[in-house]
Amino acid sequence: MDLDLFLSGTQSGLSNVSVIGTTFALISLAEIGDKSQLVCMTLAARHRGLPVLAGVSLAFIILNVLAVAFGASVAAWVPEWVVALAVGLLFGVFGIQMLRGDDEEEDDEEITEKSGRSVLITTFILIFVAEFGDKTQIAVAALSGSYDPVSVWIGGTVALIFISALGIVAGSKLLSKIPEETLHRVSGIFFLILAVLSLWKAASFFMK
Repeated sequence: MDLDLFLSGTQSGLSNVSVIGTTFALISLAEIGDKSQLVCMTLAARHRGLPVLAGVSLAFIILNVLAVAFGASVAAWVPEWVVALAVGLLFGVFGIQMLRGDDEEEDDEEITEKSGRSVLITTFILIFVAEFGDKTQIAVAALSGSYDPVSVWIGGTVALIFISALGIVAGSKLLSKIPEETLHRVSGIFFLILAVLSLWKAASFFMK
């Protein structure tokens, strides 16, 4: 469904349930195959899915609150090149950490507890920074300006969490099929590629 076509519709003709459903469908289609879903797949292939889902959910809840509360101006808070630079550096550090691997010499119970908090925080930071000002957040902001903001927030947030959950399930399935060492290397390379693309995007603002 085209966003412009939806926005040009008659507001009074849509109930709150219709707005939730349409927003859900619109954001879901836009998010499938997006970098955030790929990030979720990569994280879930290496870590437990629950803390990854918790981190993703918290990030999207806050991002969509900002979008609904402040509208399209949310994307103008921080210059786009600054966001791209932050994403590039963050993904670069995370990619290098994945390639190096983790030193797990502590007690299993302590590792599990620590890794759960660590994965939640890492996921939250990665998704929040990567998706700040992204097309789906801008779409939520635009829709909330024409339709019931709460309904738009519900539809958009549920859609983003749902698509992320699909990525987490897919990522978790990879864990039983790919050797852990290979998985770490593939994940590290993936994040480094995203880092290079983001840094190139940031640099391109100064080459215009």
